[in-house]
Amino acid sequence: MPLPKISTSQEAIQLEDQHGAHNYHPLPVVLSRGEGVHVWDVEGNKYYDFLSAYSAVNQGHCHPKIVDALHEQVSKLALTSRAFHNDVLGGYEQYATEYFGFDKLLPMNTGAEAVETAIKIARKWAYEKKGVKEAEAQIIVCENNFHGRTTTIISFSNDEDARKNFGPYTPGFIKIAYDDPEALEAAIKSSPNIAGFLVEPIQGEAGVYTPADDYMMKAKEICNRHNVLFMADEIQTGIARTGSLLAVCGHCTCENHCERQETYSRPDILILGKALSGGNYPVSAVLADDEIMNVIQPGQHGSTFGGNPVAAAVAVAALDVVKDEHLIQNARKLGNLFRRLLDDYIRESSIVNLVRGRGLLNAIVINDSAESSTAWDICMALKENGLLAKPTHGNIIRFAPPLVMTEEQLRDCVNIITDTLKKFEK
Repeated sequence: MPLPKISTSQEAIQLEDQHGAHNYHPLPVVLSRGEGVHVWDVEGNKYYDFLSAYSAVNQGHCHPKIVDALHEQVSKLALTSRAFHNDVLGGYEQYATEYFGFDKLLPMNTGAEAVETAIKIARKWAYEKKGVKEAEAQIIVCENNFHGRTTTIISFSNDEDARKNFGPYTPGFIKIAYDDPEALEAAIKSSPNIAGFLVEPIQGEAGVYTPADDYMMKAKEICNRHNVLFMADEIQTGIARTGSLLAVCGHCTCENHCERQETYSRPDILILGKALSGGNYPVSAVLADDEIMNVIQPGQHGSTFGGNPVAAAVAVAALDVVKDEHLIQNARKLGNLFRRLLDDYIRESSIVNLVRGRGLLNAIVINDSAESSTAWDICMALKENGLLAKPTHGNIIRFAPPLVMTEEQLRDCVNIITDTLKKFEK
């Protein structure tokens, strides 16, 4: 059966509403094409994409190098499962481990799968290397975290929309305040069974909550001192988004693994996804050194699609683009400019309290309650003015354009944002 030909946005929205589960509340725009920093809807209207599929499209929509890699590989061999070797996976694993500075990579498909994988590795390491009694390992997490929506992950979430009526919940997690090294140390000291500390270097879904510059470094030092695994979820923040290869690198501008990363806050377990494929194919990965990763043996973890040839080829191309097009430096430069221009506006604004973020992962806080519709209404107005963004946590709007954006385009976008905000000034 051929897919129905969609001629209007309303027709597409009605089809989804009738035949699809209602697990999202998207902005009422139906996109049909993308290129670089732009997307077009069914009617042909052009928009700046200021969400980048939650940072999956760091390299821009339909980047030709990534698309070519996908087309070339899928026309030769798409899937073998891991029952057999394929001729692309090993090269990808070598490239990615050297790129990020780890011994081993475990390939998966989605971000939530990668987080679940990291949790399993950390627990197994605790039992086999640290001497924790089986089934008693604990992992420390942060309040207001977002690591996915699987049953285990929502067990340590405090987002009631994600949690309510999905129990019983998985035990084994201790929740502490974010950006609070003392709370981390106290939690580790409270139990001999701590396997790891799972943390986002910037809490994206919580509203691009950006911790103190030295938080990651202090957290890593505390974990090292107590033989606890430092587990960085860089699914949204990694691969150039924040103006560094990884957000845990702080203000390092290197384009790949470097010695400063080793001494700053290098994770024991690194979790990647989203931009690892440039948004072209589901690709995620967990990286660690041999002493940790070698606790996983044949039959103990896997995925039919994880490590497939298409994913491997796409990931290599996506990482090449980050390096070859200097996206780290561009994200840093344009992010600084974005926050400076927004700060200039906010000084005289009654509708916006502040702008925060790092690189091209930013958010503005709207001067209204989280229960109000103001942020949603602003995003609807931005849509009408040619820019797509989405609220988070009620009164916060996240801004995360593709990292291939030019300064001229960014200034144009800032003008759209500020002109739109002016209509909502009190």
